[in-house]
Amino acid sequence: RQLAATIHRERALGKDVIEEQRTSRRRSKTENEQAATSTFGLLVRQYVDEYARPNTRRWHETARNLGLLYPLEGEPTATRGGLAERWADRSVAAIDGHDIYSVVDESRRRGMPGLGRHNNGLSNARGRAMGRTLSKFFAWLLQHRRITSNPCVGVWKPSAPQARERVLTDSELRLFWQAAGSLGPPFGPLLKLLLLTGQRLGEVSGMCREELHEDGTWHLTGSRTKNRKQHLVPLPPLAHELIDSVPAIERCPYVFSTTGKRPVSGWSKIKARLGAAMLALAKKEITPWTLHDLRRTAVTGMANLGIAPHVVEAVVNHVSGAKAGVAGIYNRAEYAAEKKAALTRWAAHVEGLVKDRPANVTPLRKGK
Repeated sequence: RQLAATIHRERALGKDVIEEQRTSRRRSKTENEQAATSTFGLLVRQYVDEYARPNTRRWHETARNLGLLYPLEGEPTATRGGLAERWADRSVAAIDGHDIYSVVDESRRRGMPGLGRHNNGLSNARGRAMGRTLSKFFAWLLQHRRITSNPCVGVWKPSAPQARERVLTDSELRLFWQAAGSLGPPFGPLLKLLLLTGQRLGEVSGMCREELHEDGTWHLTGSRTKNRKQHLVPLPPLAHELIDSVPAIERCPYVFSTTGKRPVSGWSKIKARLGAAMLALAKKEITPWTLHDLRRTAVTGMANLGIAPHVVEAVVNHVSGAKAGVAGIYNRAEYAAEKKAALTRWAAHVEGLVKDRPANVTPLRKGK
């Protein structure tokens, strides 16, 4: 009678006690089922397969940071000492901010768990990469109701470095060209192509022969570009000479490869070899620079030749300035002819520069 009276009172107040009990039981059952499948080891594979792999270009790096190695064929394996092995049976709900901080700090000081480090000393870049990877993973778990809060929120991670402004000088470009040539194929031509085209390292190193068309253009699909937009690069004759100088490997789809199965890698070692060769030629210290500075050098060089900013942006597939915001939505012009002229003029300028002879290129005067 007391229970019946309570139910009548609750109903009079607009509550359905019976349905609330059923909902509570269903929710408890669902939580128990999820608890059995909410371990880090299981969900990290689900995250890579359902989100990272189809939606991000550098999903292999994401998987490695989380402790998984994906072969060309077959199932992924957990790296020894990596997070997928370390937290294999641990519930994702039990991972807190202290765990996140310790992993970020470990990555910064000693290297990614299970991967070690390739350089001595502290590396803020490693710490940022691990913090960014974990934050995206737990944000995905929160979105899919596998956790109630993101443990990465409020956890310290190394701040981003200041924007770089390094541009190689003409004398440094001569040293770079000569040093790159001493490395031989496939690395030498690849490095020179970075300067000639102004494209990103991952885009050039991953160049496939099927992307090269008979009309002399290089077609990049949206899955190969940072902004997910397809990109057409009209290659100048000098670029084709560099590509043709790389021996083809039978049944290998990549232009630049040493294994025949994947693009070249190990850029820290390649950059070190390049820097040592430049230093030997210069016989004096050279201001530190990165391979990405070649892209900035190409952009600056084309601008100095008087090429319009919107054409330079189209060449490097960069959406800002003239094509940002609403303007970019409605301005779908590819500027194919202008891009071809710009890259041809830039290649002629570089060729004249590195061969120490006047280039047949005259900078355009800007109108008043």
